Amino acid sequence: MGFIKRFDAQLLGYDFINKEFLPEGKDEHYIRYQQKEKNGFRKLTGQEVDMLVRNGNMSDNWDTVLVDDPFNPGLVRNCIFYGLVRIGKLEPQCLEYHDLRLPVGLYNSMIISSDIGDNVAIHNVGYLSHYILDSESMLFNIDEMETSNKSKFGNGIIKDGETEAQRLWMEICNENGGRKVLPFDGMLTSDAYLWSKFRDDKELMRRFREITENAYSPKRGFYGRVGKGCVIKNTSSIKDVNIGDSTYIKGANKLKNLTINSSEDSPTQIGEGVELVNGIVGTGCKAFYGVKAVRFVMGVNSSLKYGARLINSYLGENSTISCCEVLNSLIYPSHEQHHNNSFLIASCVQGQSNIAAGATLGSNHTSRANDGEIIAKRGFWAGLSTSIKHNSRFGSFTLLTKANYLHSISIDLPFALVANNESDNRLEIIPAYWWRYNMYALERNAWKFVMRDNREEIGQKFEYGYLAPDSVSEILKATDMLYRWIAEEVEPNTTDNHRAIAEKAIAEGYNPASILISSEGIEASSRKVLIKKPVQAIIAYKEMVKYYALTSFIDYMKAYGVGLEGILAMDSDGIDRCWMNVGGQIIKCSFIEELKRKVKSKELNSWDEIHAAYRSQDDCYTADRARYAKYALGQLLGQALDIESLLQLADDGVAIAQLVKERVYQSRLKDYNDPFRKMVYDSAEEMEAVVGSIADNDFIAHSEAVYQKTLSNVKALFAKIKTV
Repeated sequence: MGFIKRFDAQLLGYDFINKEFLPEGKDEHYIRYQQKEKNGFRKLTGQEVDMLVRNGNMSDNWDTVLVDDPFNPGLVRNCIFYGLVRIGKLEPQCLEYHDLRLPVGLYNSMIISSDIGDNVAIHNVGYLSHYILDSESMLFNIDEMETSNKSKFGNGIIKDGETEAQRLWMEICNENGGRKVLPFDGMLTSDAYLWSKFRDDKELMRRFREITENAYSPKRGFYGRVGKGCVIKNTSSIKDVNIGDSTYIKGANKLKNLTINSSEDSPTQIGEGVELVNGIVGTGCKAFYGVKAVRFVMGVNSSLKYGARLINSYLGENSTISCCEVLNSLIYPSHEQHHNNSFLIASCVQGQSNIAAGATLGSNHTSRANDGEIIAKRGFWAGLSTSIKHNSRFGSFTLLTKANYLHSISIDLPFALVANNESDNRLEIIPAYWWRYNMYALERNAWKFVMRDNREEIGQKFEYGYLAPDSVSEILKATDMLYRWIAEEVEPNTTDNHRAIAEKAIAEGYNPASILISSEGIEASSRKVLIKKPVQAIIAYKEMVKYYALTSFIDYMKAYGVGLEGILAMDSDGIDRCWMNVGGQIIKCSFIEELKRKVKSKELNSWDEIHAAYRSQDDCYTADRARYAKYALGQLLGQALDIESLLQLADDGVAIAQLVKERVYQSRLKDYNDPFRKMVYDSAEEMEAVVGSIADNDFIAHSEAVYQKTLSNVKALFAKIKTV
């Protein structure tokens, strides 16, 4: 029994803050009064005390039970009060949420030094200690709900008298803690990325920590809060948790050291069997059915379901993880991982991604130490039962086929399909696979991410288009790589003029089904790598750059009210060649360097100011995107743009837009014409009843509308330049 301490019952509910941590002249309630003002309450009358006692209520001191008017003592039954308890208005009303209907009042509960809001329904709460409840919330069947005097609510800070060992860190991207960050309420994926990425910048690391610490008081004595209109029922343990407005919690096992953000327009829901410890939950989040999360941040509108485990990880906005395990990872917005027995460890996955069942990504058991990492740029898809070795890196929109990849790999060819051919013992890559063979999925994914972005407030403008400065910069590099490989195939041992040699060969009819190249820089092995259809890949990449340029120029001309003269007048020579995906927002590397400088020089002194800096790039993104498009198109053509090349782009762009529309339709039509798909149906009518008609496909209709809009914009905007 040595763990149990014994003290005078009269002290229960008092001395919340130890005397050594109380400022001179302050009492234990001084922070509480800052959280909720002390005015507006009165002492009970003798008649009210008599009625409360007759209703089975007890208090160590009825003088410390204060109430607001109107107060109906008949609505307080079988409760025990300790310490200073302040009760808001109690009126004979009922509160209802779904099928739960509870009368307003306090029933069968122990309440210790807490503030109860107006017309709250508290039923069967075994232990409610040091909480401030807002109005019209419902608490039903809760075993314990308490706040300690050193509560941090999931933030990575320490309180007076604590040591560094008691600080909460979130060890993302790497299992050895080398990229750990301090979680905080309001943390964006971008914040976590910058903090975890630039580890060599010691001053930046110090400033990020300082900014985080300055945002929170180290003082002890903050009460937990329950916002307006919350429903908490059938829950075992809640400790040191701030709960936002309209939160719905039902059947949770354990909630500890958390901030749960929620609002009436974007409510957060936590369901049965859930255990959340040491974390931040964004507005509009959902956690259901046996979820376990420890040392984590859930971005706005993200979901954990069906036994998912999230540990030492950041889950980005609009993402869903079900039935699987994610450890030590930084996951950007719009990530999907729905299936059982898949896991993701020590990874930075940069959004618009999907992890299939059986995928084992990031197991450090395949490397010699616990410091391996995987970096996957946006659009990463891992196929069924895929296994990857540390370290590995993947370009934008890489699709991995089912395989056990035994060696570290680096894929710099965007939109590629990667396969491990075990029979021939080689890695095989189809560059530009998505563009050439599955346009329906490529276009539909970009569309659905926009449709699923239900953030109440858009904190950062995410780039959902698959063609953007980041992916196009990869396309330019990949095209140069393909030129070099073709040139070396055509003229072995050549050292320069790769593009000229390759283009001459292609013009003369060179078009191999595949070329075999060295694995140097691609795979950590001595075996060869097969590049399939390299000439078609170059053609596809050129089409993608042209399509990107066309759409970027259209957006720019519409936004700024200029014609082709405005495109020609743009300075693309000074545009950044380097772009970063910072939490889903595509940002110039030069801006990130300037942001770092401002943080270190204390021009930016809070996370709110840093977030405002991110948003400042929204205003110039359309112009920067167009400037980079002009640069990229010039690189593709090998010359500066003039009016004739812009008019040619209009013709080529319309043809490519039509190609996109047709490929969307054809890639979906394959699902209807495939005999192996049709064989489970006895008739076309049965198939249509099950999977629907292609003629009624909403996205195909959307694709047609996009094409018509592009055609209309080209006709309106790409008129021949006026001559003076």
